[in-house]
Amino acid sequence: MTTSIRESFEEREKGFMSPYGCLSCESRGRRQAEPPSKIRTAFQRDRDRILYSNAFRRMKYKTQVFLSPMGDQYRTRLTHTLEVAQIARTISRAMRLNEDLAEAIAMGHDLGHTPFGHGGETVLQEIFSPTFSHRKQSLRIVDVLEKNGQGLNLTHEVRDGILKHSKGYGRIIPEDPAERASTLEGQVVRVADIMAYLNHDLDDAIRSGVVTDRQVPEICTQVLGRTHSERATTMVRDLVFTSRCRDGALVLEMSDEVYQAMTVLRKFLFENVYRAPRVHAEFVKAKKILSELYTYFLENGEALQVELDRMDMGGCNHGQYPRKRVVCDLIASITDRYALNLYERIFFPSPMV
Repeated sequence: MTTSIRESFEEREKGFMSPYGCLSCESRGRRQAEPPSKIRTAFQRDRDRILYSNAFRRMKYKTQVFLSPMGDQYRTRLTHTLEVAQIARTISRAMRLNEDLAEAIAMGHDLGHTPFGHGGETVLQEIFSPTFSHRKQSLRIVDVLEKNGQGLNLTHEVRDGILKHSKGYGRIIPEDPAERASTLEGQVVRVADIMAYLNHDLDDAIRSGVVTDRQVPEICTQVLGRTHSERATTMVRDLVFTSRCRDGALVLEMSDEVYQAMTVLRKFLFENVYRAPRVHAEFVKAKKILSELYTYFLENGEALQVELDRMDMGGCNHGQYPRKRVVCDLIASITDRYALNLYERIFFPSPMV
């Protein structure tokens, strides 16, 4: 019997990967069983499904930190995702884990992010549900909303990693096992996500003039470095060489010095960038836009259906969900640019010809 390319690759994984990595052939499978590919492993298929999804493309017009930045060098949610994937692959390769699984989780981890960044997430927590989070919405996108209601039918390991990639302002490496992904690759993505945004958000904040490099705490520059490259290299190298095997398991760890410097840098960004008056003022405007759009679509079912159809979400069997859940899905899915144009079209008067 001829061995498929996928099977050959799965054998290569067994010969190369650490015993702590997640082999593609040992995946716990999908919610809906599918015949395996002759060419790609299960996690490679997941990565490709995410890459070709509508939600992935929309991230190019979703805010990372600065709303609708005019400068070409500022990060968006899409470029952030690509940086997370690169860091996760680098770490996974060095630790001989499953790079494809790490990349798939990284590519999907922010699919559910709202327009206008965490400001959009906050407004949906206020007007829809206090339990709304972009990580739960990311899972809902891949399970329910993509492909006009079919979902992407991803593997358990990728879905688990997406759901547990973040917990707000929690610890960089959580101590509670319930907060950690079930695979080491998923745990790597969580740390890679934080490494990525600490570096590029500081980079963008300095570029925009919100902070200056002189304001950065001294411990951060002394321990991590002064440039994006130096900081990223320090963080990745420290995680790779500090992580240890304990009780038969590989545990992600960082040195006290680097971990403290990263914690200080994150605190600095929250206090001086994310909550800076100049940045916050724009999010106040964005919250008003999303709140009014949410109310409008709650009250106008036909208009809601039109927008769902435009977003290729019209066939998501919305009859089984309350109207507010469907409106939340729409608001969370649209981009910054689309939200601004939609608000203008609905609420601004049209000039007479």
